[in-house]
Amino acid sequence: MSNPLVTVFGGSGFLGRHAVRALAKAGWRVRVAVRHPNSAYFLTPMGHVGQIQPVRCNVRDAEQVEAALAGADAAVNLTGLLYQAGGGQSFTGIHVEAAGTIARAAAAARIRTLVHVSAIGADADSKCRYNETKGEGEAAVRNAFPDAAILRPSLMFGPEDAFFNKFATLARLVPALPLVGGGKTRFQPVFVGDVAAAVLRALQDTATRGKTYELGGPTIYTFKELMQAMLREIRRRRLLVPLPFMLASVKAFFLQMTKFVGVAPLLTPDQVEMLKTDNVASPQAPGLDALGIAPIALEAVIPSYLWRFRAKGQFEEVTPNRAPAQR
Repeated sequence: MSNPLVTVFGGSGFLGRHAVRALAKAGWRVRVAVRHPNSAYFLTPMGHVGQIQPVRCNVRDAEQVEAALAGADAAVNLTGLLYQAGGGQSFTGIHVEAAGTIARAAAAARIRTLVHVSAIGADADSKCRYNETKGEGEAAVRNAFPDAAILRPSLMFGPEDAFFNKFATLARLVPALPLVGGGKTRFQPVFVGDVAAAVLRALQDTATRGKTYELGGPTIYTFKELMQAMLREIRRRRLLVPLPFMLASVKAFFLQMTKFVGVAPLLTPDQVEMLKTDNVASPQAPGLDALGIAPIALEAVIPSYLWRFRAKGQFEEVTPNRAPAQR
């Protein structure tokens, strides 16, 4: 009997690469459904020959989703956007419509297990469009596939993350970093490898079916504290300047224009709205501990990839008491 087959939608992204590696290591055959298969070829060496197979799939096309699920035993939906762009890449199109399409196709194909990755803060009544559509997407999934396991991670960190890498890059170029809303928003950063492990556990354990998990790391930090931790690791001194939400929204309106030339915006008005609410796992919701996963601390991981942002990279001298003072 061959090993089980799982279709992973959005498997070439940040979380996707770690989830695919974890699934392959556990013996699953992995079909990676992405818009551009060539963008997922780097995943194939993570498994045995033929174990990981990239296939073309536009998640907004029901027929392509159905084809990607043909013969699969399980499915994982990792698709998501950090900001809206052109070409149909909208929050509604990906977070809601595509999520519903995948769930309906999985139910029709009699897929045994569906894992849907959402986000902490998902709420159909949120003023933040990202969180609102994440909430609407969860409802669409539950409506079509009630037994789906839903995972809501907090801010994910790891070698390819879009948070620490972005601000560390910015810190090399400018003398000051903005603290939107004064940097008081709280986060519970979770290691991407732990979220990948949660995806695997949700596929393997039937007890997770129909449940929603909120995944956070072992420590809660303010936005300012995260910036200070990043600056300590890259050995740079930068001013941390409070930026009121109103002013941040105005600046974000212009900063988001870079998306029209194919450059990820530094900040969008919707992200400013998101920063008005803490991104922390609810104590009432099951989390990593319920999945038998001990979360890895932020401080144990970020030194392994932020060193490249130091003035002398890996050759930067590191002394125990050299952490720069923050303002």
